[in-house]
Amino acid sequence: MQFKKVAIVCAVVCAALVLSVAAKASDPQSGTWKFNAAKSSYSPGPAPKSITLMAQADEKSIKIHSEGIDGEGKATKVDFSANFDGKDYPATGIAAGDMVSVERVDANTLRVSMKKGGQTVMTVTSVISTDGKMRTSTFVGKNNEGHDVKNVVVYDKE
Repeated sequence: MQFKKVAIVCAVVCAALVLSVAAKASDPQSGTWKFNAAKSSYSPGPAPKSITLMAQADEKSIKIHSEGIDGEGKATKVDFSANFDGKDYPATGIAAGDMVSVERVDANTLRVSMKKGGQTVMTVTSVISTDGKMRTSTFVGKNNEGHDVKNVVVYDKE
């Protein structure tokens, strides 16, 4: 009888550990996201021809790798890794800056500040839909030419 109780307790503890690991691995920001041009808007344009964004996130940090073709047909590539601590981290391939700071607003929302010379030039708020199938990133700030930017970029999860 005592053996059965111990076996049941062990099974429950093991199940809890497996679910805990699965929950950490399934951060809503994580995954491969494909640009949806029909649902996106760019001001100013032109919109890119394609973007594939790969994100790996957990409760402490995020790693972003993005590749695409811009509106003029040129290849783009963005990379950065940052903790959700508001500190600046190096970024490559961002036209508007060379550093980012990232904060988690809630379980489905991140805010990224793109910086150049220590000053924020663009803020990107990325929200994952409640069903986890869509990512909407709103870019607000100035581009390299000093023009106001308001881009709403929609991605579908692969």
